[in-house]
Amino acid sequence: MTGELNLVGPRLRAARRAHDLTLEELAERTGMSVSTLSRLESGKRQATLELLVPLTRHLGIRLDDLVRAETPDPRIRRAVIRRHGMVIAPLASEGAPVHTDKITYLPGREMPEPRTHDGYEWLYVLSGKLRLRLGEQDLVLTRGEAAEFDTRTPHAMTCAGSRPTQVLSIFNESGARMHVHGAD
Repeated sequence: MTGELNLVGPRLRAARRAHDLTLEELAERTGMSVSTLSRLESGKRQATLELLVPLTRHLGIRLDDLVRAETPDPRIRRAVIRRHGMVIAPLASEGAPVHTDKITYLPGREMPEPRTHDGYEWLYVLSGKLRLRLGEQDLVLTRGEAAEFDTRTPHAMTCAGSRPTQVLSIFNESGARMHVHGAD
């Protein structure tokens, strides 16, 4: 956290300059002295909420914008989920608005009952064969094929062969609840 606090001054200066404001103009508009603002930007003055709140409000930025990690670790490290003949490897961070998973459908599982839920899904078959029941359609997708559909249409999926099927699946939060948690 200490390294992040050292970046408050340069980030504050960059935000001020992005608004084409001089030290004098921003100090006057926020009711602080030019000296205080200059020392904040240069790191010679400890940043406090009392000083930062009026500055962030005037500049239209959040406090988090001033203290965020410079380069967060981009790797996704989430536990694999095993459920009903599937192995689900989350490929997006928790809380992401769009969920991306690599789902492995293991052979030998019967087609589950079709389900519906709010949302939309896009999938891509990485390997194997996927049996997709979508409404009245009963399809087999093979490696390299993709499908997209409204998940309010009754649908179910399973492995269509003797080898595991790997699928890249992208869906919204409603889809995540059904895929990962399901209705038992």
